[in-house]
Amino acid sequence: MVGDAELSTLSIRVSGEDAGGRVERLVMKALGCSRSEAQALCADGHVTLQGKRVKKGERAPLDAELRIESPEAWVVASPEAELTVRLERADLVVVSKPAGMPSVPLKLGERGTLANALVARYPEMRGFGWAAREPGLVHRLDTQTSGLLLAARTESAFRVLADALTRGAMQKRYLAVVEASGLGDSGSIEGSLEPDPSRRGRVAVASEHARYHRFCVTRYRVVARGPRFALVEVDASPAFRHQVRAHLASIGHPIAGDALYGGPADPRLGARHALHASHIGYAGPELSAFAVDDPEPAEFGELMDLGAR
Repeated sequence: MVGDAELSTLSIRVSGEDAGGRVERLVMKALGCSRSEAQALCADGHVTLQGKRVKKGERAPLDAELRIESPEAWVVASPEAELTVRLERADLVVVSKPAGMPSVPLKLGERGTLANALVARYPEMRGFGWAAREPGLVHRLDTQTSGLLLAARTESAFRVLADALTRGAMQKRYLAVVEASGLGDSGSIEGSLEPDPSRRGRVAVASEHARYHRFCVTRYRVVARGPRFALVEVDASPAFRHQVRAHLASIGHPIAGDALYGGPADPRLGARHALHASHIGYAGPELSAFAVDDPEPAEFGELMDLGAR
């Protein structure tokens, strides 16, 4: 039950694998809440589908609008949380996330995430986004991935940027460290990806019987080679969840430190894997263009054993 908590309204457009799903499960996914909490929100009239109060067991069709009134306290403002700003404008902000910091909270009231830091400095981000725990965030990064993350400061900017991301009109590049042996100077990895049916939390190259999958293209070029590892620049626009990690692993070159996809361990990485979101850009015309770069982490150079470059 929400009780007397202050509420904010989240609007979601049903798409992809969510189409046809039970509304309560979509609420659970959007808010990261329990089934009982989602059912309570529905029963108390805090969830509408196409402007109408949802019925028990109702399913959401493709492209329907789902609106959820959720507790404002989902993302607690945490001014003490680390926040490195690379670009700040009235309509958007680009920040650099350190490895080890989650992009968003998984539980109500959780602290220490990038979202906590963002709403502390930019409270106007509350009320719009892909989900209540992602206020203003146009995309996310895995916890152990570092680098650039884009967030909108107005709802109109969010809609434009989210659409550009979905259409592949957002330029996103990454730096990754992989085993050098047998890796060509450049290449393109093409193939459909699906949630791995055998292991939760992974994605895999899709089988012919996959219920939900997406065709993805990942392009890479070698930037530098060391005795064991190669530093590669990767273009994946748009990017499916774990696309870069899964595609590099599929050609026998998993990212260093990425245990989930069989990457080689190296103590110099600590708990992180060697993937860094190094560039993000947008060429317009709906909003002013921007392009932001973020330098590679120092540990990547250490892995390459090349010294300063």
